[in-house]
Amino acid sequence: MEIEPDRAALARYGLTVGDLQETIATALGGEPVTTTVEGRARYTVNVRYPRGLRSDPQGIAAQVLVQSMQGAAIPLGQLAAVQLRRGPPTIRTENAQLVNYVYVDMHGRDIGGYVADAQRAVAGQVRMPPGYHVEWSGQFEYMQRAKAKLAIVVPVTLLIIFVLLYLNFGRLTETIIVMLSVPFALVGGIWLMFMMQFNMSVAVAVGFIALAGVAAETGVIMLIYLDHALAEVRERCRAEGRRLTQEDLRHAIMEGAVERVRPKMMTVTAIMAGLLPILWSTGTGSELMQRIAVPMVGGMVSSTVLTLLVIPAIYGLVKGWRLPRTEAAQEPESFAMAE
Repeated sequence: MEIEPDRAALARYGLTVGDLQETIATALGGEPVTTTVEGRARYTVNVRYPRGLRSDPQGIAAQVLVQSMQGAAIPLGQLAAVQLRRGPPTIRTENAQLVNYVYVDMHGRDIGGYVADAQRAVAGQVRMPPGYHVEWSGQFEYMQRAKAKLAIVVPVTLLIIFVLLYLNFGRLTETIIVMLSVPFALVGGIWLMFMMQFNMSVAVAVGFIALAGVAAETGVIMLIYLDHALAEVRERCRAEGRRLTQEDLRHAIMEGAVERVRPKMMTVTAIMAGLLPILWSTGTGSELMQRIAVPMVGGMVSSTVLTLLVIPAIYGLVKGWRLPRTEAAQEPESFAMAE
């Protein structure tokens, strides 16, 4: 409903646009006249025209009266044009621009994929008038902000982890082994997320970040066990007056990895015992917590295999590529040196 003032008619009766707007605001929007007290509650009493009249343009034009300076009651229809036109149901402004919101509920789809399809559909099928444009807000806007922050935070975090690992080990090989082993731990989280039919979201990304931290921690501990076992075998070989061989390295890796089985299983059991109740919860906020727990639950399974099998294998390949296979392979070299 639009009410357009007739400035010439207002001038004839000695009225202003403000006088007209005040009458319209009181008649249609209501004006507080008193406050009623009922017990401890206070209620404001507003006075305005009945609902049936407020929705009838002809009734408003005929029955809403504007008081002039001379005391005359002038029908609103003589001072303004009252009519119905197509337009937005509400008038909102944002950044000094008129805006209108279209709300969309999604089921069974991720926000990013839906918005991408919707953007293509709007671009191909909808022609915006001059001065109009579409912005995708709500959860999609929050997700875009989170992705922009994660695009900075994740590389910086990985760089910090790399530097700390290098300062801890003092060697580049062990640092690279730990950093390259982290993606293997994420495989289990991706598979479980696929089985649970969860889409990628900020909560899932938080779960993967936590999983990467746990996987890096367990990888560091495994390398420490392997380094200790290798140091003991190297000292034994030095005491026997011979060089370290690939066979000795294999025994050292077996010894170090076996020592890590019990601590690793205890860690996995404790983490799974804490995450499974979250994964099966149905209370308030359970959907968010489940999306954080799913990558960690699935990732702990693949992380166990990674820590006990993949890291020792990579460690053996890196450490043993220059070593002779057995002690017998050293004899030609020793014989040549004796000659």
